[in-house]
Amino acid sequence: MVKPMVVVFDVNETLSDLAPMGRRFAEVGAPEWAAKIWFASVLRDGFALTASGATERFSVVAEGALRDILAGGASDLDAAVAHVMGGFLELPLHPDVPDGIRTLSASGARLVTLSNGSTEVAERLFATAGIREHFERLLSVDDAGVWKPAPGAYAYAARTCSADPATMMLVAVHPWDIDGAKRAGMRTAWINRRGQLYPRHFLAPDHSVAAVSELAGLIG
Repeated sequence: MVKPMVVVFDVNETLSDLAPMGRRFAEVGAPEWAAKIWFASVLRDGFALTASGATERFSVVAEGALRDILAGGASDLDAAVAHVMGGFLELPLHPDVPDGIRTLSASGARLVTLSNGSTEVAERLFATAGIREHFERLLSVDDAGVWKPAPGAYAYAARTCSADPATMMLVAVHPWDIDGAKRAGMRTAWINRRGQLYPRHFLAPDHSVAAVSELAGLIG
């Protein structure tokens, strides 16, 4: 297999561990499981805006969805929203990520991110973990004008990296992201940490791995 010129990482859930967000919800009086509903709602609304030809920043959509979920259950809604949103900037990486990224970088691959979230989140996440230096670029769909999995988001990444999509590999935990990247001409690697089944209605990934640390073996 020819080594990809660029390995493109999704950030939210793929590299960052969203589990602590459940505690943030509990701390403002909401059930921990509401964090998963909230994140799914953010993606749904972002996709809907893109499908209708509009766009909005992740933080704006996230706060709007959060207000809807917490309304009626928090004595101080503004404070509750701020507390939960603040947790996004303090998320840890999954345990397999730091060493996996270092090994992949040492193999000579160019590493970038492409997130539906802001670059600020990735900057703080990687700086805290000491791996920022391994990423050539941190890209956000804020600059693409459309959310993933719209084709324009992946085209933006290819254009910014001066790379042919065929020489790029998108790495993500989300099957919808894998499907979008495949349709945009990229190779793909699905990170399946929990042994889930891949949905048959999406294009299958080129590779399925259980951890970021396995990627270097695929492209080395």
